[in-house]
Amino acid sequence: MKIRYTPTTLDKVEKVIAEAGYIIRYERGTFQSGFCILESKKVVVLNKFLQIEGRINTLIDLLSFLNIEADHLSIESRKFYEEVSNKPNIAA
Repeated sequence: MKIRYTPTTLDKVEKVIAEAGYIIRYERGTFQSGFCILESKKVVVLNKFLQIEGRINTLIDLLSFLNIEADHLSIESRKFYEEVSNKPNIAA
């Protein structure tokens, strides 16, 4: 799948992560983008100075590290998740 670097694509990736129970925070700092768990809460922390392309690429890269159960996602989010993660829909 060819990814378009638009605010709509960013919204779709953020929605998948949010539906999986993670909170996305954009913070200032000199750190590498990534994710962490704080006080038993699932939090993805990204550098707020990343451009939209960097945000999308980082979040898509993180999808493989996050514990996302596709069957708990909405139909729209599941379809997008399967496209970007190259994971076939087992239920179909």
